Amino acid sequence: MDWAGWALFGVVATTSLTAVLIAAQLAGLTRLDFALALGTLVTGDPDKARVAGFFLHLAAGQGFALGYATTFVLLDRATWWLGMSLGAIHVAVVLTVVLPLLPGVHPRMASLRAGRASTTVLEPPGLLALNYGAQTPAVAAVAHLVYGGALGLLLRA
Repeated sequence: MDWAGWALFGVVATTSLTAVLIAAQLAGLTRLDFALALGTLVTGDPDKARVAGFFLHLAAGQGFALGYATTFVLLDRATWWLGMSLGAIHVAVVLTVVLPLLPGVHPRMASLRAGRASTTVLEPPGLLALNYGAQTPAVAAVAHLVYGGALGLLLRA
């Protein structure tokens, strides 16, 4: 296992993914602020939440990078296209399983059943995170393809 590569390139890939998400949000392509969504798991202050969320996302990215690196070792190859294939699987699971389940555990996110009396801060993402805009699934897909492609290109099997 390329431990040094995992440690460095996991950060590079996660930062690239985060940059794509932030750029897309600032360009008006999506309303999804993933750092805010993650950070509000631990604090209600939006400014502190974005910082906390960035670091939570960075840690999660390192964990996923370890999974990608392990897959590369098991397959005895690391290529950009294999990394992008893993990124496609990764984003499919995130958009269809993880994000729709998030309201069930997030203390500051409404659920689809919350109703008008809800005092939560964040709206639920819904299937494919479409509640944050029609282009959100495409943005998430591009970001995760960049992540996987970077890991496949930079890591050694």
